[in-house]
Amino acid sequence: MLGVPMQASTVSLACLTNRCNHKPFCPLQVKFAANARVNLLAKQDYFGEAPNVFVGKHGYPNLNVGFLNVEEYKDHDDPLLWSRNKFSIDRIFGLRSELVNSSFKAQVNDVRSVTNSMASKLLQMGREVALAEKPVEMEVHLSKKPHLSFSFEQNAAPHGPQALLKSIAITANPKISHQAEKIADATDLRAGEALTTLADKGFDEHYLSRLLSIGTLGVKTQRKIVPTRWSITAVDDTLGKQAISEIKDYPSTDYQAFFGSHLGNYYLVLMFPDIWSYELFETYIGDPNSVEHKHGGWSTDHEFFEGRKEYADSTAGGYYAARLAILERLKLMKRQASALCLRFITNEYWAPLGVWVVREAVRNAMGGKPMAFGSKDLMLEYARQLVKKKFGYEVESQLRESMLLREQKRQRKLSAYL
Repeated sequence: MLGVPMQASTVSLACLTNRCNHKPFCPLQVKFAANARVNLLAKQDYFGEAPNVFVGKHGYPNLNVGFLNVEEYKDHDDPLLWSRNKFSIDRIFGLRSELVNSSFKAQVNDVRSVTNSMASKLLQMGREVALAEKPVEMEVHLSKKPHLSFSFEQNAAPHGPQALLKSIAITANPKISHQAEKIADATDLRAGEALTTLADKGFDEHYLSRLLSIGTLGVKTQRKIVPTRWSITAVDDTLGKQAISEIKDYPSTDYQAFFGSHLGNYYLVLMFPDIWSYELFETYIGDPNSVEHKHGGWSTDHEFFEGRKEYADSTAGGYYAARLAILERLKLMKRQASALCLRFITNEYWAPLGVWVVREAVRNAMGGKPMAFGSKDLMLEYARQLVKKKFGYEVESQLRESMLLREQKRQRKLSAYL
């Protein structure tokens, strides 16, 4: 890691640090309004719909598992739809605040237990919720009336109030894809193979991560429940590695630059004609007058042709989500490249909503028409000028510290001898 590590969650503290200049709303006001609305309407017993399950990471291997549910489902758990229809942060925040996390305790290996324990029964229901194409109708009884107290994680989308589950029952047969059920029933198929097979059949990352999280995929004797934030990154990493193995056989691209954004997260992706390598810089821009802006707080991770052996600690799940979106475009182009990805997080992104925001922002960037350049120097100068004009920020420190650019200078190509 180089520079000053800054995470996107810093933005959500803007109001508390007197740096809130959001109009016409204030992040804390939106949060307080959601608290008041949800706490007023929350019930202890109700009929609802469950679109997803959530597995917490604290206390491993004894974890909190929950059915995310709401009385009437209205796009509460559909990141691709939110992105496609350009939902605002406060709208997404409002939807997520209404999802009740009806939780129970389970051990990671309970999913393959042959006993008739309560945890095993509930995990079987969780399997049906995860596999279902639409939210599953359920009757929910909680130990007490849920109370909303928001907490944010960088990778997973936030949810609303949490309460211990007293009892729950599925009240209508879930609609489950035969293709997905067949893969889930294949207990001799490794989880990675199952994920890539389902992805090839058109199932998106959001669907795949919930299957992996609730222990629905993999060899029977190895299946386990996985914290949601880990499963999201595991899906991005698995699909990314599969794509890398494909593009390594393609010729190199030209010098190209892609730029795009989603919900205040801006990405500039620079493609160099070289064998596969990848580097991500995440920079918190925030308020142009802030200390972070002036001193350029950023985090970075990278990989060369051989890939990474360790988790990308500095940029975490965003590293794998951004990489996947870049690889999707390279597969479409039938090219490989050395990709330098620059993320700029602005005050527009005032609440972390999950790593899906990263994936969709980079997809927006990669989906546009690229700028083409005749040389590396011309493309780097374009990057400097674009970032300066758009954010009033000097990107030179990132370019100077880039391991990818250093490697390009260090290695001599075969063409240099011809």
